[in-house]
Amino acid sequence: MKNKVALITGASTGVGFETALLLASKGYKVYATMRNLEKQDALLEAAKDQNVEIMVKSLDVTNTSSINECVQEIMKDEDNIDILINNAGAGFLRTTEQATEEEIMWQLNVNLMGVIRTTKAVLPIMRENKSGHIVNISSVGGLVGQPFNEIYCATKFGVEGYTEALASYVQPHFNIKFTSIEPGGIHSEFAKSALAQFEVSGGMADDEYKPLLEAYIGGASSRQGDYAYQTSKEVSEKIVECVEMQDPPIRMRTSEWSEEFTKLKTQADPTGKLLQAEVAKLVGR
Repeated sequence: MKNKVALITGASTGVGFETALLLASKGYKVYATMRNLEKQDALLEAAKDQNVEIMVKSLDVTNTSSINECVQEIMKDEDNIDILINNAGAGFLRTTEQATEEEIMWQLNVNLMGVIRTTKAVLPIMRENKSGHIVNISSVGGLVGQPFNEIYCATKFGVEGYTEALASYVQPHFNIKFTSIEPGGIHSEFAKSALAQFEVSGGMADDEYKPLLEAYIGGASSRQGDYAYQTSKEVSEKIVECVEMQDPPIRMRTSEWSEEFTKLKTQADPTGKLLQAEVAKLVGR
């Protein structure tokens, strides 16, 4: 049997990095992509150490030409892209009043439009083959709005809606599966880069929000040592578990904490499959 082909975005660090290694170890043909190829050495070295093969390619989720060129390159050697993992994303910590329009558009461009662009490039291939699984790395912030994260949450709520809508008609009619993965906190470069971006863009403004933000950041820091946070490897294990399911869920949390945190939103339909079936009736079978 031919090895399944997986395309992963944002694979230079964190969850994408670990998922690429884990899929490769299980026999998938992995195309790990990243915006900056100068960061590829760590992944290639880890692959060598684990005696697995990973193909690294350049892909910038904010650039349609970059995405299309990458997908076209892959399809010169492959019959299908069986798995797309839309992992590339960025955190953002700032109030609506403090955020510039440029910062807001950057978040939307990376976290939501990046998912849409890459899906748009891969979907025709999967549809022609009547086979595939698109996994979008969302967040508990795609289900539950959280303080000072409203812009980030808006993008992830968008990813959730986009995933659900595609699953309602593309999945039943073209056998392409869709899943949103919803981690809680992750010990990774993702959190560090969000805080770095916050500092670079002006840090904590001295206004009425300041004491609230100080309390929030202090609480987040104290939680990093408890079970609210997972490692990137732990999250990658849940992603691969999902990829290998015959009938994967529409949404999937990655820890006991994330299940508990979102239960008021998810308890009626934890996997999203009930709602998918109901909404699918709108276009018939």
